[in-house]
Amino acid sequence: MPSQTLIFAHRGANREAAENSRSAFDAALQYKIDGIETDVQLSRDQVPVLWHDRFLGKVGLPLKHIDDFNFAQLQQMNFAAHFSATAVPQGLMRLDEFIAAYRRRCRLLIEIKNRDWEEKARHQIKIRQTLDMVGEVDGAILVSSFNLDSLVYAHHCVPGFPLVYNLETEQTFADARRVVTEHSFLHGLCLPIETLDQAMAALLREHGKSIAVYTCNSDDEIGKALGLGVDILISDVPQKALQMRNR
Repeated sequence: MPSQTLIFAHRGANREAAENSRSAFDAALQYKIDGIETDVQLSRDQVPVLWHDRFLGKVGLPLKHIDDFNFAQLQQMNFAAHFSATAVPQGLMRLDEFIAAYRRRCRLLIEIKNRDWEEKARHQIKIRQTLDMVGEVDGAILVSSFNLDSLVYAHHCVPGFPLVYNLETEQTFADARRVVTEHSFLHGLCLPIETLDQAMAALLREHGKSIAVYTCNSDDEIGKALGLGVDILISDVPQKALQMRNR
């Protein structure tokens, strides 16, 4: 466990540049953050790319998914335009590019977005490709998912890899207890800040699990996470979280 709460920029500095873009990641690093959180999806031709949303409404395709297009087609779309009409055009960043560019500069939290409409085989391809691209298990890169079956599969692929299960807002203390009891291989849980309280923190510490929280933006949310001593605080305003932690 880290000696102090680590501050992770949520999809980079997403209020200063298009989320999950090189510009957002570079902007976040100007604040001397501890880590970056990002999201991985798979193009139709099985290229892992960084994108969060279920749909492509931000590029004018509200009924389409990432996996409706090959990577070459996705590269023709300007994924920075939704942030600013004057932003320098940017295509999607590949996962291998992201890892190569940032793994030596800060910690990374890679969330694998395995969607309900995808075939299970594609879920597994995404897991294997992500683990292969990370390669060396050094503790500086964590992989997370809301899909527990995907994390079980990842554990079978690379036992000992640090894996984090993301809880949905509607999941309860009982759900968390069941997960950490039945899946002891998990490195930790990533909780919505609304779910975190003293009892939840005590449960995870009792089982030796790390605690990450999302998405802490207000003074109250950041203060709550810091007060309960979480290991990773994910924020859209990492500079504010850093200032509060350092005080």
